[in-house]
Formats: sequence, structure tokens, C-alpha cells
Amino acid sequence: MNKGLLVVVSGPSGVGKGTICNALRSQYEDLVYSVSATTRLMREGEVEGVNYFFLSKEDFQEKIADGAFLEWAEVYGNFYGTPKWVIDAELTAGNNVLLEIDMQGALQVKKAYPESVLVFILPPSEEELAKRLSGRGTDSAEVIAKRLACWQQEKAMLKHYDYAVVNDTVAQAVEKISRIITAEECSVKRMEN
Repeated sequence: MNKGLLVVVSGPSGVGKGTICNALRSQYEDLVYSVSATTRLMREGEVEGVNYFFLSKEDFQEKIADGAFLEWAEVYGNFYGTPKWVIDAELTAGNNVLLEIDMQGALQVKKAYPESVLVFILPPSEEELAKRLSGRGTDSAEVIAKRLACWQQEKAMLKHYDYAVVNDTVAQAVEKISRIITAEECSVKRMEN
């Protein structure tokens, strides 16, 4: 049995990563979605253990010291991390794993798992990104401005990724990522037998 494929999806805030990942999960029932841990406050409609594991900063820092995260980063004043033991168990069992994480974390994953597949989600334009961030209704104007200011730096990270997908529509983005997964599963470099 081949080891599972680790697919990492990231991109700027508001680009639609969560929506795309949810659509991928409904299309691929055998795709394991890794739930990250965070210190940010729970948003309306989010569920503990489904959207994130919500931890205090003290608990999170203790887990960092214990080496419990595959990757972790501080983003917009909050900590985010991927529980290492979950990823290792799923990959060893031959399951494909989907991670939705920030760019700092994606590069940490690529370093620890060079065979992982990094997919960068791009907005159709900067104007559309601003519109999407405002339309979510979850952030203040100050937070939106901060996230848009980070966009130029985030674009520079693209060179470290294996693939880039523009999220014009969710259906098109999901189709492209589905093709990436299929191509990677058929890659000669992944064949162990």
C-alpha cells in the first residue's frame, strides 16, 4: 500500500480556501480533512473539533514545547497549528489528507514532508479579494485593511508552491484541484511497488 498524499491548500485571507476545501471534502469522501488548532476566538457557526481545536495561548505554547505540531505559526496575532500525530497516522494508513493552512505553515510542511503537494489559491483580482473580505461580514474595516496590505507579501510566496489555482468560481477551482490530486496519485515517483 502506498503512503497517502498530503495536499496543502493555502492563500490569502478571503480567497475562498475554506469553501473550496469543504467542496473537495464533499466530493472525495475518503479525503481526510485535518482539523487545525488555533488560539483565535470561535466565530459564529463554528464547532469545536470540526472547524478547529480552540486552545488558550498557554495550552498552545505548551504543545509547541512538546513538539505536538507538524507546523505552527502566529498569524494576525493568533496561533495556528497542525496536530502532527493525526497527519502521520492517516498518511501511514494510505489515506489522502487535506490541510488548509497559512503560507508559513505550508512551507514548514513542505520541509518536513517534501512529497507533500502545495496548492496556492489566488483571487481573480485584488479588487475581488477586497470585495470578498468585506462581504464576509466577520472582520472590521481595520482588519480587512491589514489583510489586504499583507496580500503583496503573500503573493511573493507563490514561487514555493507546486500549483496555483485562481478561484474564479468554486466549481472551477475544485475541478482543478481534483485533477491535481488525480495526477499526483498517478505520479511514478509515488509508486512504491
